[in-house]
Amino acid sequence: MLKGYNMLFYFAGSMIMHEPSEECITDFWERGILKNLPVSSSNPNFVKAASQLRDSFAEKSQFGKFLHDDFLRLFARPLPVLAPAYESKYIKEISDISGFHSSNVTEFYKSYGWESKFKGKIEDDHLGIELLFLTLLIDKYLSMDDEACRGEMRLEIRRFVNYHILSWVPEWNRKIQAHANTLSFKGIGNLILACSEDIFKIFDENSMYSVSTDFLKN
Repeated sequence: MLKGYNMLFYFAGSMIMHEPSEECITDFWERGILKNLPVSSSNPNFVKAASQLRDSFAEKSQFGKFLHDDFLRLFARPLPVLAPAYESKYIKEISDISGFHSSNVTEFYKSYGWESKFKGKIEDDHLGIELLFLTLLIDKYLSMDDEACRGEMRLEIRRFVNYHILSWVPEWNRKIQAHANTLSFKGIGNLILACSEDIFKIFDENSMYSVSTDFLKN
């Protein structure tokens, strides 16, 4: 189950960090991988994301162009882009309104002796980098045998998701839903939010929330 979520984080993170390539279109859309997601969830955002991704592969001859143009509009063109994927673009506004303050994400990375391989090219607070780090935390949790250590890692995963993803990704996703021209990126936005919400609940020892490893059917 957790490996399934990691697969989705890898996919979604790569889609918002790098301009879509023909290879990714072939792998994820033409081969139908996105029609059979590796986990299912009752989370409404997940259900919506699954539907959007299933329905996104239309106008095959123009699909790659539409996807590429949407990426540039949302994330890559000179400012102002429509949905910047950087925590720092949102967290100050959230702090001013609610009094919520988030620690620097780089410090969280350093506490685990981790440095992004994209250091110097992509800022540490980019959502794709944060999702990559989250997958590493989940992998670390899965490799642990000691229950006390696993308990501490559960707390760390929830702390990271709470302070560095759920603190701003809902607002980012609202921009995606408002400005994306393609169902593909609308689905990716909802998928990132839903998977982050699910992981936060899954690692709560007191939660009755459950997910299934059954694949979503067409």
